[in-house]
Amino acid sequence: MLITPAEENYLKAIFKIAEQEDKPVQTNAIAHEMNTAAASVTDMLKRLAEKQLITYEKYRGVQLSPAGNQIATVLIRKHRLWETFLVDKLGFPWDQVHELAEQLEHIQSDTLTSRLDQFLGFPSFDPHGDPIPDAQGRWNRRAQIALSDMQAGQKGKLTAVADDAALFLQYLDQLGLALHAEITVLERFPFDQSMKVLIGEKATVLSEKVCQNLYCAV
Repeated sequence: MLITPAEENYLKAIFKIAEQEDKPVQTNAIAHEMNTAAASVTDMLKRLAEKQLITYEKYRGVQLSPAGNQIATVLIRKHRLWETFLVDKLGFPWDQVHELAEQLEHIQSDTLTSRLDQFLGFPSFDPHGDPIPDAQGRWNRRAQIALSDMQAGQKGKLTAVADDAALFLQYLDQLGLALHAEITVLERFPFDQSMKVLIGEKATVLSEKVCQNLYCAV
């Protein structure tokens, strides 16, 4: 069965949304993730349903079929391996690799993916802290919580960022926040749920939105 890159991208988007929400994915959520019109999403969902890659009922949401789930998992695996290669081996900053990996992930070669994985030393997580599924589709999970859920006095180590948009990552660079950075919660402000934190030896105030997109091991 021939799957186009556009169809792969939709399967990946559905997978990512479902992972966050743990329920059938709504059309509007897919349109937002894909930055396209809801009507275009509906047309694509019909195509994916015809190929038995999703189950789709209007107004009830979308779920990946086992075949669709496998394709999405492989695509995410390739994407995150390429991001790791670009950062670790070619020296790209973490805010510049997403778009490049979006192109590279569609290369259809299981041998290339396996050799890339071996060359990188079988990494478990990508440069943004996202888990990389192995060749059997098994995921590496770890205990972590959102910084926004931590309390004053708690300490943690930054393990992942939920938002890999370039502007957000550049903002973190300005703060000196990179993976494995030590973060201590000094104070939470009830007015807007922003937090005063210690990053290394520097105190700074982070908005609620920023805190929701940072995950720490405590």
